[in-house]
Parts: sequence; structure tokens; C-alpha cells
Amino acid sequence: MNSKFEMVCVIVNHGLGSKVVNIAKHYGVVSGKIMHGIGTANNKILDYLGLSDIRREVVFMFATPEVSAVALEGLNKELKFAKPNHGIAYSVPVTDIIGSRKLLHTNSNTQTEGETNMYQSIMVIVEKGRAEEVIDAAAAAGSKGGTIINARGSGIHETSKVFAMEIEPEKEIVLILSEFDATDAIVDSIRKNLNIDVPGNGVIYIQPVNKTYGILK
Repeated sequence: MNSKFEMVCVIVNHGLGSKVVNIAKHYGVVSGKIMHGIGTANNKILDYLGLSDIRREVVFMFATPEVSAVALEGLNKELKFAKPNHGIAYSVPVTDIIGSRKLLHTNSNTQTEGETNMYQSIMVIVEKGRAEEVIDAAAAAGSKGGTIINARGSGIHETSKVFAMEIEPEKEIVLILSEFDATDAIVDSIRKNLNIDVPGNGVIYIQPVNKTYGILK
């Protein structure tokens, strides 16, 4: 799949989001959005992901594929994602971006070391309080873990936007990285256990992942 842009997602321990954005800017990324999240409650799952600290910051950034590749490699070198508890980073293709004045483009022959095309990103948006049900349903189908993002805005009448979608204050977002062959089973389990086909019960969408860093074997 050829895409004009990529979204870079970096999940790190609480307090490191701003550092991620600053490093990425050094490599040509224009800006980023930091959201607060929590890791799953199962310690075995957290150990698998190398993320034992519950509190998270999730950074979403957008760039051209060239800039994304260079920024990911730079982030990996500086934050050492291969070490336990140092975070996860990955990129997914994006067709277009609305509302960004410019995205820097750099020509680079840098060879990146991230794993390619082995994972998919599963994003689940559900009512507040049901995120743990999503994690449990995913785990029952073989998922190794996930991150729950608090989607509430700063005011009672405000909404937060994720990928240009308005998320009402009572919603939660669950982000799961899945090995390609396991995605269908995980999605089917979530869909069945949370009755996603019933209007208002939630939304699931899946994106291909281009590169990953920090997934521990």
C-alpha cells in the first residue's frame, strides 16, 4: 500500500511524551498530540510488552513516509525501545491529512531496523468503563496486551478528537497491537463479547502497521 503520509504512534511511560515530540521534531516531524493512557492490568501482559508501569503517554504524530522512517529510527536509537519498559513505537499508513499546514519532507537513504508488516493496529472505541472488557476479550483470543486511552476532554461539554473523529467524554479508546494472523480472532472475540454490532456499543477499526519497535519476544 502506497500512502502519502504515515501516522507514528509512540507509547511511553508517563512524563516522556514531550521528550518524544522534541526528538521527533529534530528528525523533521512537525508536531504531535500527547494523550494519557493506562496499561492493561494483567502483569504477564505488561511483562510481555516490556511496560510494567501502569501510567502511559501515547503520542500521535503525522509525517511523510520518508520523515516517519527517519524519525522512528532516531526515536529508537535515543529511547532504546528494545530494552524492557522503554516503550513501543510503530507507524501506520494514512491516505491524507486535513488541518495541518505543512509536513516536512526529507530525502533519506537511512535503513531502518524496525520489524515490517508483521502487525496490525486494532482500535476499539467503547463506553467509559468497558475498556477492561475489551482487553479481557482480546486476551481470550490471544492478545498480548493493550493500552487504554482516556478520551475525555478538559471540560464537561468538550470532546476530544482522534483521527478527526469526535470522541465524547464518556468514551474510552483501547489500542491493541496484534500479530497479523491473530487479528481476526481478536476482533471477533471483542465483537462477540461486547456486542459491537448493536448500535451504540462501540466501534472497531483496523490499520496495517508498517514498522514496529519495542515489541518484546
